[in-house]
Amino acid sequence: MNRKLYLAALSCLALAACAGAAITSQPWMGATSPSPWQTAEVDTRTIGLGLPLGSQLAQGVRFAGGVQVLTPTLSPVRSLSDLKLVGDNGFVTVSDKGELVRGQIELDASGQLVGLGQWRNRRLTLADGQPITDKIDGDAEGLTILANGDLLVSFEGNHRIWNYGPLDDMHGPVPVVRPVWPFDGNAGMEALASHGNLWRVGGEEGGVWDCQALASATCTLVRMPPSEPLKASDYRTTGMDRDPDGRGWWVVQRAYTPPLDMRARVRRMDEDGSLGPVLVELKLPATTDNFEGIAATKRDGKTRLYILSDDNENPLQRSLMLAFDVTP
Repeated sequence: MNRKLYLAALSCLALAACAGAAITSQPWMGATSPSPWQTAEVDTRTIGLGLPLGSQLAQGVRFAGGVQVLTPTLSPVRSLSDLKLVGDNGFVTVSDKGELVRGQIELDASGQLVGLGQWRNRRLTLADGQPITDKIDGDAEGLTILANGDLLVSFEGNHRIWNYGPLDDMHGPVPVVRPVWPFDGNAGMEALASHGNLWRVGGEEGGVWDCQALASATCTLVRMPPSEPLKASDYRTTGMDRDPDGRGWWVVQRAYTPPLDMRARVRRMDEDGSLGPVLVELKLPATTDNFEGIAATKRDGKTRLYILSDDNENPLQRSLMLAFDVTP
């Protein structure tokens, strides 16, 4: 995402609606440990949807809890840009600074989201196996896990999609096919999801593509980007996941209008890339932030959705995870 665009106004936004623990911003760091996975010091606190009138949930959608991620100064668990689920209540996410992060979703007896634990992190690597140290190489925005267990990560700035192999046995990345499109430096392949061994890519300024290993040298265009690139005040698709019922995809969108208006939406996406009605809308004075990740699973006959926000390494923004249940 474009940090310059948000910097001034999000400070006001955070003061108005995002009161929480202030965290000192973290500089870009390239230091790593000899061990690939390290335990991260992270705490959480429960949050609600905020003041009335700001949140709008469609019929059949229920808020199922939320948490704010609290980290110490210089934590690697910042700027989290996407979200996918693994195993039994496990999750994995990536950061704008080239960090891969794992953890566990904690639910109470009624299934409400009440915490996140067992945090671990490791640096993503370059093709030669060396850890990423430059921002231009490490701006990870999307991730997905294929049916064979391979982890794909999409990057912007230096636009590419890399295959890192199985999450528990990662190797030096191998480039995979990506859309042939002149993405803007800070508005690239923000949304990434998979179905079997096919991966779907959503551009932040519009456009949807389906890609598959060995199928062709290019991805299949599903929906053309608009003739005029989307503005920051338009709703841009920033995260995507496959519907566990196989009925298309779930997406989270973000919109920003200076100086204070930050909004998020959750919608379905059909196979042809068209978007359905808004099922979740978050705006002031409700809980809202820069939501960029979404993950979907089945729970008690309903679709459980988790959305994750990117704090931009800004002490006046927050990393939030919110949960919603959608009745079929």
